[in-house]
Amino acid sequence: MMKSPLISIRNLDFSYNGDHQRVVNDLSLELTDGSITAILGPNGAGKTTLVHLLLGMLKPLSGEIHLKGKPLSDYSRGELSTHIAFVPQIEHTAFDFSVQEYVLMGRAPHLKLLQTPTDEDQEKVSQQLKSLDLDHLGPRSVLELSGGERQMVLIARALAQEPQLLLLDEPTTHLDLSNKGRILGTLRKLAANGVTVVFTSHDPNAAASTAQHLVLMRGGKVHASGNLDEVLTAERLSEIYGIPIQVVRVGSQSIVLLENDSG
Repeated sequence: MMKSPLISIRNLDFSYNGDHQRVVNDLSLELTDGSITAILGPNGAGKTTLVHLLLGMLKPLSGEIHLKGKPLSDYSRGELSTHIAFVPQIEHTAFDFSVQEYVLMGRAPHLKLLQTPTDEDQEKVSQQLKSLDLDHLGPRSVLELSGGERQMVLIARALAQEPQLLLLDEPTTHLDLSNKGRILGTLRKLAANGVTVVFTSHDPNAAASTAQHLVLMRGGKVHASGNLDEVLTAERLSEIYGIPIQVVRVGSQSIVLLENDSG
């Protein structure tokens, strides 16, 4: 029997200024449960807007989003937070929280109004930090973290929610190769442990090394979607980015290159 999608989107429209200049335009898509999906596209393609719509932070002009077969609008904010967690591209923290305290905020969806975190919540946070090899950072201030450490801590806080779906917006932007590799490796581990991962990116090679499924967006629409090997082609990438692109195989890995037309 065919498994139903975790997320189903039908004929979604959205604009930031009423019915004009639609950022998402008649978009339909299904996101597979238990896998990693990368959403690629140029600036202005609608990737981040789509993520915010999936989080319920934005309301569509028309169309529907279903989570586990139920309309997203039927979930309360608290219910959504127990199913979906979000890792933003950048988050500025003004307060001097320790890493342990910061990640503990991810337990909020599981607490009643005005309830303080329990010993069990503290233990779940400690286990989460340990599973991501971040336990040594627990007492440190989040204001002292490097870019790579901060991104890992954001992931830890999101996972403290115990979500079924983890959404990440450009998770490797501004990171060096070492930290980029660490983040992408972490996403692969999470998927292997049953977390459904969806991330946006400008980097086709991040998608090629990590995702099983790929969504290509341009102008607020899905240009193509499906299994990585079927969608990650030179022709399709050249179309969405508007420049000549090559896709070559190195062993079992696809590598995306700008076409050298000088010769």
